[in-house]
Amino acid sequence: MTLYIGNLSYDATEENLREVFDKYGSIRRIVLPIDRETGKRRGFAFVELADETQEDSAIEDLDGATWLGRVLKVNKAKPKQ
Repeated sequence: MTLYIGNLSYDATEENLREVFDKYGSIRRIVLPIDRETGKRRGFAFVELADETQEDSAIEDLDGATWLGRVLKVNKAKPKQ
């Protein structure tokens, strides 16, 4: 399962996200989408952890938390349709 991290600071980097989510377990991948037209980050990311229980802990701790000046929205990502 993959986590969706919304309302993310545009200054957040993959390294920043790795530092935050590393304490919840092994990270399989991080995707930090970039806008094709502007080349800037889009304000959200996807983080995939190795274990679903680790993801539940991350959601519990980080959803609604303030990070880099923004209140995060963290939940399970919905599959692409």
